[in-house]
Amino acid sequence: MKANSANSIPTHVAVIMDGNGRWAKQNMLPRIEGHRRGAKTVKEIVQVSRELGIKYLTLFSFSTENWNRTEKEVDGLMNLFRHSLKNETSELAKNGIRLRLIGDRKRLPADLIESVASSEKETKVCDGMELILALSYGGREEIVDACRSVAEKVKEGVLSLDEIDAQVLASNLWTAEIPDPDLLIRTSGEMRISNFLLWQLAYSEIVVTEKFWPEFSKDDFKQCLQEYLGRERRFGLTSEQVAKNA
Repeated sequence: MKANSANSIPTHVAVIMDGNGRWAKQNMLPRIEGHRRGAKTVKEIVQVSRELGIKYLTLFSFSTENWNRTEKEVDGLMNLFRHSLKNETSELAKNGIRLRLIGDRKRLPADLIESVASSEKETKVCDGMELILALSYGGREEIVDACRSVAEKVKEGVLSLDEIDAQVLASNLWTAEIPDPDLLIRTSGEMRISNFLLWQLAYSEIVVTEKFWPEFSKDDFKQCLQEYLGRERRFGLTSEQVAKNA
């Protein structure tokens, strides 16, 4: 895979895994079957990301809005997360992949919180790639939480108002130790970011594919990377400035 510009393989890829339910409906299957097939796609994309040398892969796994789905579907998804953590954590560790979770953990079932913590602990020393699951996650909620943290520091006298800047706010986000995504991939053809990494996606390249997540393949993933490699990343600069700084 060669670049058509100065870009290299992205350090951090974020994915909105959309279309599980629609794929199931299209194939006349229960919605949970779409999620189960989507879990297989997750495993494939994690594997190819590791092989390609991507250092961070963030997957939008369950949003704060998803709590509003039917109890049956939410319970099914929680069971799927339990199953995946139980069966995949050792494999992640074996392949040098560290697991992290970002999101509002307090809303998760108690046993799932414990399973996540256990998986994070087991893979903490892994340094080949980081797999970040955005679970019970909302971008606005993350920013509000960061603002609360900053306000608390000001209240305690640890931080002054004049010291608050973008870097300070970013250091209080759930992704504080994680670089911003270079590339966002969204499946199912939807043209929105759906309250995902609102702060972090400020200068990310975005690639949208029409394929539903359960049918998204390693080759589709590579095609998205190839499109990214052909782009000129500007970060608010003109083409002339980009060329000068290259």
